[in-house]
Amino acid sequence: MALIDLRRLRAFVALAEEGHVTRAAERLGMQQPPLTRLLQSLEADLGVLLMHRLPRGVRPTEAGKVLLDEARIILARADGVADMVHRAARGEQGHLAIGFTSSAALHPIVPKMLRAFRENLPQVSVSLEEAGTAELVDALLHERLDAAFIRSPVGRTPGLRIDSVLEEPMLVALPVGHRLATDSASRLLLTELASEPFILYRRSAGPGLYDTILTACREAGFSPVVAQEAPRLTATLSLVAAGFGISLVPASMQRLGGEGIVYKAVAGSSRLIAPLLLAMRQAHPVPALAQFRSLVQRIVAVQRREN
Repeated sequence: MALIDLRRLRAFVALAEEGHVTRAAERLGMQQPPLTRLLQSLEADLGVLLMHRLPRGVRPTEAGKVLLDEARIILARADGVADMVHRAARGEQGHLAIGFTSSAALHPIVPKMLRAFRENLPQVSVSLEEAGTAELVDALLHERLDAAFIRSPVGRTPGLRIDSVLEEPMLVALPVGHRLATDSASRLLLTELASEPFILYRRSAGPGLYDTILTACREAGFSPVVAQEAPRLTATLSLVAAGFGISLVPASMQRLGGEGIVYKAVAGSSRLIAPLLLAMRQAHPVPALAQFRSLVQRIVAVQRREN
């Protein structure tokens, strides 16, 4: 195969398909003598006659017919490789590894973005990983992930770029039968939670939400009693439903439903906001990541206009 370069294969295929040196030369945009020399050199290297020379054209020999079939396959494959390389360079083909925290995945905008990306760029395969913010950041920095939807502001982490996706309010999660759950008021003052045992998402996994809750409580005049810490926000809700205490969670966590839990808004607390952020490495982003980031920005812009 080292003897059969693509230029000579294309010349041979043109000759075989046109059946005439002049027409083949015109098709290839070259003169007849160089085209004839390409055919002759290919025959010399292979040691076989590839074309019958006829009074008014050329016709493949039996050996030429075999080469013609293979040449078409090889040239189609070569053209396909070039196309794949260009698509990959444009970020239209390749692979992305995307992470998310459990609470980020519950917000409807995240699956919406992933679905839109798959529909727009089906030749980019996507693998997904769920973990805590600290684990996701480590995976980004060590290039195990390309992007991650997180909740904690980690803008000071060297080597990371952070895009804001949205902010959503946090709600009080109460076990059914709790005195505040049975209250007719749809909103609670944060001070009404001062004596309640709190169940919080473990700070090492998600310092952003943990610190937001503690700061808001302290500004309301009390330090919350943290009775339990859970490894995931979903586990936090399980403990609330079991009656171990109350919690403050992003509003999108309501989508989990969950028997035994009542959600209420917090009155007058603009501090209790859960951000949703897209984290990426600053250096050496894969081309498909630029496509994903652009799609996320377009969806965010549309959502902000609608709101």
